[in-house]
Amino acid sequence: MDDAATLRSRLCRKPILVAPGVYDPFTALIASKSGFSTLYVSGAAIAYTKLGRPDVGLVSMTEVTNTLALIRDRVDSQLIVDADTGYGNALNVVRTVREFERAGANAIQLEDQDFPKRCGHLDGKLLIPAAEMCGKIRAALDARRSGDTLVIARTDAVAVEGFDRALERAAMYREAGADMLFVEAPRTRDDLARMIAALGTSLPLMANMVEGGKTPTLPATELEAIGFALAIFPGAIVRALGYMASEFYGSLAAHGSNEPYRNRMLDFAGLNELIDTPEMIALGQKYEAPARPPDQKPSGNR
Repeated sequence: MDDAATLRSRLCRKPILVAPGVYDPFTALIASKSGFSTLYVSGAAIAYTKLGRPDVGLVSMTEVTNTLALIRDRVDSQLIVDADTGYGNALNVVRTVREFERAGANAIQLEDQDFPKRCGHLDGKLLIPAAEMCGKIRAALDARRSGDTLVIARTDAVAVEGFDRALERAAMYREAGADMLFVEAPRTRDDLARMIAALGTSLPLMANMVEGGKTPTLPATELEAIGFALAIFPGAIVRALGYMASEFYGSLAAHGSNEPYRNRMLDFAGLNELIDTPEMIALGQKYEAPARPPDQKPSGNR
């Protein structure tokens, strides 16, 4: 990958990079076709959709790796991947980074939570010591095969130790070598601005927009004006699909037919166009053996 195409170089340029959350090849394909060059593979969204469960640390490293590999096979977008805590200690982080990078991650996000892990916008979180997290960051840096694979350090300390301590932890993670910093769940716009003032912009900072979460949801242009380089919208697609699916199933149950909902659906042809069915069929035909003339017998030993 040349420098102009790396995620690292893109984060150094304006406008702010916006990365929607995805959880499978289908959502990744739609997001890519909608014009997004960078996608956020959300651990929470995988938990919501693969398990039908909340984001409380139930998804395994292998499940995320398998999901990531399928997404990478389908899209060429830059992929930022949520690695939760690294699924254990520093040695687990080493394995996670190697597996994620091999599966196609361009950036890997690690957080300083302890178990039981929680979504960053849920209450009841616990933290590991900051020094232990610094060790995990160093382990991730040592494990990556390419310097273009970014290591993102997230702290959840705002809810546990307070905002000032969260900034202190983020500064420690910067010194440990993280490529990007992520202070999760600040409560106000002023906190977002204080984060930039305290940490500067020598490393890119990311903001997490969660509808109904702890942080005010600001447009990307405003986040850019504050000083952020990346805005993620990790679980938004699941909340949108949850709303639409409830409407659809409710309509089907009430009417015994899809017709009342048809104007809010793709039809069969529309779905096949979206997922490139004609191109896939044409590719298969490229490899088909030519038809034999009717009078030609198959060759080979008898």
